[in-house]
Amino acid sequence: MDQGVSGRPAAIWVQDLQKQYGGLQALRGVSFRIDPGEIVGFLGPNGAGKSTTMKILTGFVAPSGGEARVLGFDVVGESLEVRRRLGYLPESAPIYGEMRVVDYLDFVGRARDLAAAERVRAIDRVAEECDIQDRLKQTVGTLSKGYRQRVGLAQALLHQPPILILDEPTSGLDPNQILAIRNLIRRIGKSRTVILSTHILQEVQATCDRVIIVHRGQIVADAPTEQVRTQQEGGMLVRVAFLSGTVRLSAEAIASGLRALAGVTRVTRQADADATFEVLADRDVRPDLFAYAVAQGLVLQELTREKSSLEEVFRRLTSGEAA
Repeated sequence: MDQGVSGRPAAIWVQDLQKQYGGLQALRGVSFRIDPGEIVGFLGPNGAGKSTTMKILTGFVAPSGGEARVLGFDVVGESLEVRRRLGYLPESAPIYGEMRVVDYLDFVGRARDLAAAERVRAIDRVAEECDIQDRLKQTVGTLSKGYRQRVGLAQALLHQPPILILDEPTSGLDPNQILAIRNLIRRIGKSRTVILSTHILQEVQATCDRVIIVHRGQIVADAPTEQVRTQQEGGMLVRVAFLSGTVRLSAEAIASGLRALAGVTRVTRQADADATFEVLADRDVRPDLFAYAVAQGLVLQELTREKSSLEEVFRRLTSGEAA
């Protein structure tokens, strides 16, 4: 069921979602739940099923099987109710270049069935929220891409939806524009549920408190961002470096000695440093590494625990080998 502990419906609830395009199975039983107030990053390589899932949630595409609900409303049977509660920014912002920003937002407000006075208040509100007050009289086509994305966000927020779905909101932006949109999303997310699709992994680490990774139409990871990173390490990853000039053993001999320690599952020598190794173990082996260095007469230069980056986890989960 899509009911939470409090009895309220989930913001987004998906169960065994499937989508077939001719002979292509785009989604293969996707299930997840997003509670009100969460900011969730939806990741996956091209063709993984990210955009298909979002199009189903927003009513643009019907699923071939399974069920999806937004705040308790079925995305197929109650599509209009779902759309009233969603703000959607697709990868290419749905804006008309020949219109002034204020006229475009007024047009969207009319499409959303907002009364005249309500439209004026809504435009003022989203212009301030998206920091486009000084662009309202400007023609959309003359805006930079960063400001066009802001206008796209403004139209998604116009009817004050409790849920925002953003598909690649920073695609094609320069670093300064990315930072501005990232900060804007963080502000928006303080009062709304946000699901954010992106291929920029730093975006998720900076913005989202949870990540869902989809690969070949199936979910391969779903957990808080930090937890995904630590769980996928398969144990504790430790970097150990011995002081150059004090090492009298060969790199191969050291690696062999490290592999012999109880709990060690993998030892990798850093290519650019003969006396630096990454040690993966199923427990904390730092005391054993220290004892090994003392026994071998090696001088420790570094002994630190490391965490896999989200980029490494993503590559591991969506590589051909993992598949």
